[in-house]
Amino acid sequence: MIEVTISKAVIANTDMDDPLSTDALPREAIERFVARIEVRKNQLAIHLRSGENDIQIRSNHDPNSAEHRAVTSRTVVVPWKKPSRPAQEILLPAGTPEHRARPVKAERRSALIRAIGRGRLWLQEIVDGRETIESLAARQHCSTRQINMTISLTFLAPTLVTAAVEGRFPRGIGVAALRDAPAEWSQQMTRLGLAPTPAPDSANR
Repeated sequence: MIEVTISKAVIANTDMDDPLSTDALPREAIERFVARIEVRKNQLAIHLRSGENDIQIRSNHDPNSAEHRAVTSRTVVVPWKKPSRPAQEILLPAGTPEHRARPVKAERRSALIRAIGRGRLWLQEIVDGRETIESLAARQHCSTRQINMTISLTFLAPTLVTAAVEGRFPRGIGVAALRDAPAEWSQQMTRLGLAPTPAPDSANR
């Protein structure tokens, strides 16, 4: 956590008493000693206030003012890296070497997520009696088959929906591959050539 790193730097480079807690310092305590913080590529540059001007600096909140810069006594640089998110495992068809795995392109992932959302919205409108397949087709200027194919995405296995949202499908699996899927969730996985890995709390319909 960036707050913990800043807190340790403040404690080590000021006359603040070392607190018993290992958590980050309260924001008020950090603001008392720190004028500003620069987030660099692999480090933080923490600009500490000078003690004698602490009252003045707290009354002047403009970090670009001459007074603000003048009372900053020194800069402490500490190593820091932005935490990286763990890579998501791509769902690969059987027999595909891992070194050839490439995630679905961002635009195709976005198109798939939008299509799933539209399918759920249209199904709800039909269930509520606000629309029919025919009226939706007229409104969307498409065929009734197109409406049915989009609504079919509503019945994808939760594992597949999660993979779509997280971008874990490999190249080649998009809207067309997921439309009109079998009702059985395990069969949906089989049709895509994927190992059947339904969520632990899921049951086939």
